[in-house]
Amino acid sequence: MQTYLIIAQMVLSVALILAVLLQVRGGGLGGIFGQADAVYRTKRGVEKVLFQLTIVIVVLFVIISLLMLKVG
Repeated sequence: MQTYLIIAQMVLSVALILAVLLQVRGGGLGGIFGQADAVYRTKRGVEKVLFQLTIVIVVLFVIISLLMLKVG
């Protein structure tokens, strides 16, 4: 069973890295020149789904990590 948990943790870690890297940053080039980000944006569409998916992956990663501590 520990082998399956290790494989699941590796898959989740790669998925988590990809999910974090695919998220859009709100700053843009305006932050380089000192512009304040005065516009409030809400997450919509794919950006919102990706954000929620990232949260789910983190929760699953923590659960599997805790299971590995208990089993191992």
